[in-house]
Amino acid sequence: MSAQDTPDIRRHLDRLTAEGIDVVRVSYPDLIGTDRARDVLVDHLPSACEHGLAFCRAVYHTTPQGDVVPVPGGLDAGLPDVSVRPDLSTLTALPWEPGVASCLGEVRDPATSAPVPESPRDLLRTVLDRCAEHGLRPVVGPELEYFLLEQDPAAPTGWRRSPETTGAVYTAGLRADPDNHLLRTLRQLRDLRIGVVTGNHEFDGGQYEINLTHSEALDAADRAFRFKSAVKELARREGKMATFMAKPFGDAGGSGFHLHLSCEDGEGRNVFDDPAGAHGLAATARHAIAGILAHAPALAALANPTVNSYKRFGPDTLAPWLIDWGLDNRSAMLRVPPERGSGARLELRLGDASANPYLLIAGTIAAALLGVQAGEEPPAPLEGYGYDTERSATLPMSLPAALDALEADTALTDILGKDFTASFLSYKRDEVERFGRHVTDWEFTEYAYHL
Repeated sequence: MSAQDTPDIRRHLDRLTAEGIDVVRVSYPDLIGTDRARDVLVDHLPSACEHGLAFCRAVYHTTPQGDVVPVPGGLDAGLPDVSVRPDLSTLTALPWEPGVASCLGEVRDPATSAPVPESPRDLLRTVLDRCAEHGLRPVVGPELEYFLLEQDPAAPTGWRRSPETTGAVYTAGLRADPDNHLLRTLRQLRDLRIGVVTGNHEFDGGQYEINLTHSEALDAADRAFRFKSAVKELARREGKMATFMAKPFGDAGGSGFHLHLSCEDGEGRNVFDDPAGAHGLAATARHAIAGILAHAPALAALANPTVNSYKRFGPDTLAPWLIDWGLDNRSAMLRVPPERGSGARLELRLGDASANPYLLIAGTIAAALLGVQAGEEPPAPLEGYGYDTERSATLPMSLPAALDALEADTALTDILGKDFTASFLSYKRDEVERFGRHVTDWEFTEYAYHL
């Protein structure tokens, strides 16, 4: 029986036809979490499911500027293909594109049918399989911030915040959002069915936060990936730009990507909760905290993956740059919210919005799992306001330092995979090298007149 005759595909085709959809956009994340995609006419969807869509594997090694980084399996192998098959279980209509639905793609090596090492979605699956061996099912709730920008020829970059209202943190409505961007976006994302629940204006002008509900880790990563893609696409439709860059402006704060993490057992019980345990936390939760703290330097490479990421750090930024944890303490890198019972969880505040959701979630879960395996207790929780280097160790303060920490953390990279780690390090060290050769506006302003 061919794929065109399978009842499952026929069911999806009938549904698409009934909804007036004639195009399916098949997308998947690259190394930096940007969506790569192809639009497929519905008539050709059965063939795409049976044979896959061919993409050059070097798309994983292509920089935002269009250069191909020499990563093993790309240029050196003659630029071979990967095969991407639509995952019809993720099929959903795009509310803002009449006649178009989207779905995620499964990326495979066409010669072996095995996942390719650079595939972020499959990397997360590998980590989750390791958790399942220990009877753990991670549950994740993503929180992301972003800036909305509008074109301004007078601005140095050609873009300015939209709007530039300050002092409007935790607000909604026209006070800080006179164009009602947030309301329109929330409604479109609701109809995309990715589990959006709330939104508000954030600390700086033109900065917004939209929260997603919690779910099993792979589903949460899928939804966070689609969320970022959708927000950027919706802004483009209005001639604006939504950016998840860590810190796009020197006179403003950065954008975070916070993860709420808990774990369930085979019966669906939250194994982080224990009323009799220290701080109301089970040993599993405390060991997970210890693991995340121990592997935080390496985790920074995935949570803060750009040169720009480390400009978000520093005193009084509310971005964590010390390795610590606290009970309902937002100045700590790892916060334990006050809820217990089914709501017991950890909140990792380390990540910035530029992080690839799959890699951030995979790295965080891998570090927590290593902590559970080691069975060590964390140090005493932070009390009071943090950011005191006499009390807590410092995270890597640059991308090169974080990449070195990732490479040195063999326990973490053993879980993430040697091939993935080698590809990621090569790709990101090329980014560092290119930045080192770039002459910035700051350098010209600082030196040109006086020297």
